[in-house]
Amino acid sequence: MIKERNIVVCILLSILTCGLYGIYWYITLTDDVSRANSDPNFTGIKAFLFTIITCGIYGLYWNYKVGKEMYEANQKHGISSSDNSVLYLLLSIIGLAIVNYCLVQNELNTLARQSNNVQN
Repeated sequence: MIKERNIVVCILLSILTCGLYGIYWYITLTDDVSRANSDPNFTGIKAFLFTIITCGIYGLYWNYKVGKEMYEANQKHGISSSDNSVLYLLLSIIGLAIVNYCLVQNELNTLARQSNNVQN
């Protein structure tokens, strides 16, 4: 089950907790994208550990990969979307990875709302 999150609250909590909530958000985003795309190999803890081990280089790859995963998830759920993987990579290179978190969370919120409508 994908949890719908308020993007503004996530940003504020990330700022107020000096990035600790941002780490949690990164991990849960990855896990939610993994659930949405049924990809058990794309996990939050693994992504976070690889990012630390590679001094952030895996984080660049993660931004590209999450774009691909969201595109595939949207296709599986019948939502028309574009492949934003290159955009996510470019934003992360220039230091705006939090924008990627917001964009991915927005897409996940759409999927969560759609699955809630299907269940009701």
